[in-house]
Amino acid sequence: MSNAGSFRVVAFSDTHGSFRAANRILRKTPDADLYIFLGDGEKEIEQAKALYPQKQVISVMGNCDCYSNAPKELVYTAPDGRKVFCTHGHEYSVGFSLDKLYYRARELDASVALYGHTHERYYTYTNGLYIINPGSAACPRDGLNPCYAIIDLAQGGVVCSHVELK
Repeated sequence: MSNAGSFRVVAFSDTHGSFRAANRILRKTPDADLYIFLGDGEKEIEQAKALYPQKQVISVMGNCDCYSNAPKELVYTAPDGRKVFCTHGHEYSVGFSLDKLYYRARELDASVALYGHTHERYYTYTNGLYIINPGSAACPRDGLNPCYAIIDLAQGGVVCSHVELK
C-alpha cells in the first residue's frame, strides 16, 4: 500500500454536508493505510464508509455532529507503536491557542496530534510532537482551496503534505 517502511494516513475534516468532498478524497488516495476524519460531517462519512467497506476509516465527533456516537477524541496506535491523537479541536480551544491540544497529546504520549475545527491547514513540529490540521475538505477559511493531508509515518519521522481538492 504505502512506501516501504512507512504507514500512510489520510486525514480530513470539516466536510459540512459535502459527500462529494469525502468521496473524492477516498477515491483519490487508494494507497492509504488509514483514513482519519476529524469531525463536522459525520453523515457523509458514514455514507463513505458504506461505499468503501474495504477502507479503514476512523472518525471523531465535531461540534456540528449533533447526536453523534463518535468519540470526542481517540488515540490510534500505528503498527510501529507511535500514537496519533485525534480530535476535532473545539474542546481544546484551537481557534485561540494550541496549548491545550499540545498538553493533551503529551499526556497521551502521542507523536502526532491531529485536529480540525478552524478550517485552516496547519503543520508544525514542536518538542517531539507533530501538530497537523488537514484544513477543510469543503469550506476553508484560510483563503486557500479545500484540502486534506497525507501523512507518512516513516522510520525517520513524519512527513505531511497538504493536497488541494480541485
